[in-house]
Amino acid sequence: MTETVLPEPSPLYRWLVLIFVSLAMFGSYYVYDALSPLADVLKQQLGFTDLDIGFLQAIYSFPNIFTVLIGGYVIDRIGLRKSLMIFGVLSFVGPAITAASSHLSIMATGRLIFGMGAESLNVAVVTALARWFRGKELSFAFGLNLTASRLGTFAALNSPTWARAAYANWRTPFLIALVFAALSLVGAAIYWFMEVWAEKNYSLGKVSTDKVVFADLWKFGVSYWLIVALCIVFYSAIFPFQTFAVKFFMEAHGTSREFGGFLSSMLTLFAMIATPLFGLWVDRVGKRALLMMFGSMLLIPVYLMMAYTHINLYVPMAMMGVAFSLIPAVMWPSVAYIVDQSKLGTAYGLMTMIQNIGLFGLNLLVGWANNFRHADASNPAGYRLGMWIFSILGVLGVVFAFLLRQRELGPHGHGLETITTGESEA
Repeated sequence: MTETVLPEPSPLYRWLVLIFVSLAMFGSYYVYDALSPLADVLKQQLGFTDLDIGFLQAIYSFPNIFTVLIGGYVIDRIGLRKSLMIFGVLSFVGPAITAASSHLSIMATGRLIFGMGAESLNVAVVTALARWFRGKELSFAFGLNLTASRLGTFAALNSPTWARAAYANWRTPFLIALVFAALSLVGAAIYWFMEVWAEKNYSLGKVSTDKVVFADLWKFGVSYWLIVALCIVFYSAIFPFQTFAVKFFMEAHGTSREFGGFLSSMLTLFAMIATPLFGLWVDRVGKRALLMMFGSMLLIPVYLMMAYTHINLYVPMAMMGVAFSLIPAVMWPSVAYIVDQSKLGTAYGLMTMIQNIGLFGLNLLVGWANNFRHADASNPAGYRLGMWIFSILGVLGVVFAFLLRQRELGPHGHGLETITTGESEA
């Protein structure tokens, strides 16, 4: 009896998958960034300090020091659709708890639960894209997904403009965020049905059917760990800055909340446009480590420019925007060329776990630095210590990207500098 050979998924079906997993990411990104424009409102109405605000953002990352790696195991063991649904539910329940109380401990509990779901949701989506697009338009698909996700950030950071009246009270913006959190559930549910249908009608790559053992974590190789190191310093220089960015712009540069939110959202605006273009470009030219080194170099001067000069703020934010577009478009897809596909969920989970160690620590560190230097509208120089911390992270990013390039140009390379569209991994 002749076995029926199923075709590969059609391009249209793959791009529909991308749309709906990106919808889930859009919702979670909005919720994460809803805190930043609220920083001064929480300070005025609830008496929160910068360290309290840093704690609310840091607590999002804390559970992921442990649970994102578990999320990677869950993806590898129970499959993408079940994982996405579990993480989507947590991404909705958390924001509901945060909006329910003005007590710091309860709000932090909601942020913690949200973090457990949202970061694991991110790992699941990245793993899904690697399953559906590996060997095809992988970096381009990653770029489009990041664009859609960051549209959530853009909407949140500009909410003081389009939902100005909501900022009269601290709770209303959190309730708006809860509405967006529901999109994570919707996207996960639609993906569930699409994968079920596809398994009956298409030939899909396996995510994993093998037992993943802890010892595998030590077999990913030097290039993987250099990418992880770059990941932790890069995101630690970006997201903790955004936690305090609106407040910083208002107090150190005298902007309105609306304009401060727009300046912070410039990172997202750049990324929405340029990340997929950079992804398409790197698919064609390779040179991944070199491009990550260049992106890290852009970060070094921008914080000091904002701390010590009155340069037009569009300039440093545009430089950050280029870096924020380029490095993620290159970094996340690079892992798929280094790690075996059956271990990809675990590899991304481990990478995200370590990233969250940086985000947890840096949000607290910068919140402490602002308090220690008494940073506020009457003492804008108090923000300089935090800005130096961010610049040092940029220097470390250059070092790790340089070491990665040296490794990949040697006999143990995986082709990150040479693989282009249509080529298989080395």
